[in-house]
Amino acid sequence: MRTMKRGKHNAVRNFVLLGHTGSGKTQLVDAILHRVGLNTRLGTPDDGSSMADWTEEEKERKISIWAKPFTVDFAYDESIARLVFVDTPGYADFFGQVVAAAGVADAALIAVDAVGGLQVGTTRAWKLCEHRSIPRGVVITGIDRENADPRGVLEKLRDIWGRRCIPVVYPTSGGITEILPGGSKDDGTAQFQEQLMEAVAETDDTLIEKYLGGEELSAEEVAAGARRAVLECKLVPVWFASGKSEQGVEQLLRGVCRFFPAPGDRPPQDQSGEAVDGSAEGPLMGLVWRAVNDPYVGQMLFVRIFGGILESDSEVYNSTKKQKERIGSVYVVNGRHQETVGAAAAGEIVALAKLRYTTLNDTLTSPGCDRTLPPIVFPQPVASYAVAPKSQGDEDKLSTGLQRLAEDDPTLKVERNPETKELILSGLGDVQIDVAVKRLKQRSNVDVGLTTPRVPYKETITAVGEGHYKHKKQTGGRGQYGEVYLRAEPREPSDEEWFVDAIVGGVIPSGFMPAIQKGLVEAMQAGALAGYPVINVKVTVYDGSHHEVDSSEISFKIAAARAFRDGMSKARPVLLEPIMKVKVMIPDQFMGEVAGDLNQRRGRILGMSTEDGLQVIHAEVPQAEMFTYASQLRSLTGGRGTFEMQFSRYEVVPSNIAQKIIAVSQKERQAE
Repeated sequence: MRTMKRGKHNAVRNFVLLGHTGSGKTQLVDAILHRVGLNTRLGTPDDGSSMADWTEEEKERKISIWAKPFTVDFAYDESIARLVFVDTPGYADFFGQVVAAAGVADAALIAVDAVGGLQVGTTRAWKLCEHRSIPRGVVITGIDRENADPRGVLEKLRDIWGRRCIPVVYPTSGGITEILPGGSKDDGTAQFQEQLMEAVAETDDTLIEKYLGGEELSAEEVAAGARRAVLECKLVPVWFASGKSEQGVEQLLRGVCRFFPAPGDRPPQDQSGEAVDGSAEGPLMGLVWRAVNDPYVGQMLFVRIFGGILESDSEVYNSTKKQKERIGSVYVVNGRHQETVGAAAAGEIVALAKLRYTTLNDTLTSPGCDRTLPPIVFPQPVASYAVAPKSQGDEDKLSTGLQRLAEDDPTLKVERNPETKELILSGLGDVQIDVAVKRLKQRSNVDVGLTTPRVPYKETITAVGEGHYKHKKQTGGRGQYGEVYLRAEPREPSDEEWFVDAIVGGVIPSGFMPAIQKGLVEAMQAGALAGYPVINVKVTVYDGSHHEVDSSEISFKIAAARAFRDGMSKARPVLLEPIMKVKVMIPDQFMGEVAGDLNQRRGRILGMSTEDGLQVIHAEVPQAEMFTYASQLRSLTGGRGTFEMQFSRYEVVPSNIAQKIIAVSQKERQAE
């Protein structure tokens, strides 16, 4: 394990690599690592030699699964820059890794394939940057591939994303040509030189006057103005490169150093809205953006330093947990290789091991500083499975193993549904869940079965129903007696009053009312129709009788529950199902098939729109029809479609479907 010296670089550039799966991000990372000398040979994901996709899961599937940081030193223009960048997955199932990495980056580099062009993952990356106002650039990759059309892709992205996307290099017959002020205009770059100068000049009043006056801007003015324009998201520089031949990689790295912001240019705000001091003299401010449970090392936490200095063998303060932490070694991680560093400053990403209290999304600060950084907000799951161990006695191991997986990937959710009594594993797609199940087997030695979860149906009523029950039981000695008359009627969800005591004349003593309410609450846990929980019902108890000796709380509890079932059965009960609000994003050519599939799933299409060159379908679909949708959409669109889903409301199940559900429920209850 080597030690990386701090202080040998003049500047830090922190950025995240984004893009659609297969857009060449990982191959580009391997080319960068080879160019700077971190790897003696050019790795590639195709043959499993990539320094980025080094885990067994990634080698097997030939896709990136985890966000992985890299730290390298790059010499340019008599300076040394420290490049800190994160390779992210392009596969939609692992978008949580993208969100985490983008949340701690100063800039983004979006990879666009010169053959495939703009795809769903490309658009998703762009929208993430737009939403967070992340300065960004674009690299068109695979320019030497068969059927590559880099210039056509450039025009397409300029049509969709706007004319602020300006190439700073250009593919010509002589190779990759840099677009510089005063450069040759015989290579087709004249219009881009002009547009670049305009974008630079517009960042400063002095520069715009000079530019409009016909004066030539100096190289220093262009460099400073270009960085301001990128920082303000008014300029999106575009590069061209090939990860396999390494063509254009040198110009890309030089451009990143010239155009992308330094850590202090874009300081984040803490939870109170105060900007973080990005200097070395300020208090330490670091955010844990990724956690990894290593079977040998234990939990390793990746921390982005936003301000101050993090030193090895020091004490820090976890301002999120209000706990002191002792820091041992500080690591820089490049793929499977780890190097110790004495300290890390703003812009750098380091790993810490064996911390006692710290977990994902915690803020580490200097002792005495109580400021916290905003946590990363992860996307919600869209695919769920009921999970159960195949071997008896593995329940505890299963629960512990799943919780550890969820700590590694916060987009995995594990919960026990209190209504269906199932343990539910949810994620962003089938592939993510399949990876999780295999890791569970490797790490915890637990084999599990996955099944479609039961739908958490509800029951309600659509009319008024009168219910009555007299509970009378004599078994020798003191008996049991309680009689309840009640009225069940529909209740608006906004009406908080669900129980009305309308007893007059003391026919039921007030002391028994709590028992009656308890009986009603328990009865509502299993409705009269199919045994599902009852919602949106108001109950009025208006009559009854009691016995001076035999009446008791249990008697009235039983009487109330039976009376409710009687009243509900007469109030035209119906079955309710959860309805999900769904947003599907697809290329235009798949619109017909996807819309037809949603209709077959009993979906209601509410509208269609266009976002960044993609067709968007807005729909409402029953949850029962959405459990397999992630795999079906992938099949229909060749992996180019994505969707988002959130709960909307409960709605009445169509009678023909309700009859089947009720029949199955009755059969299950009879078998119990």
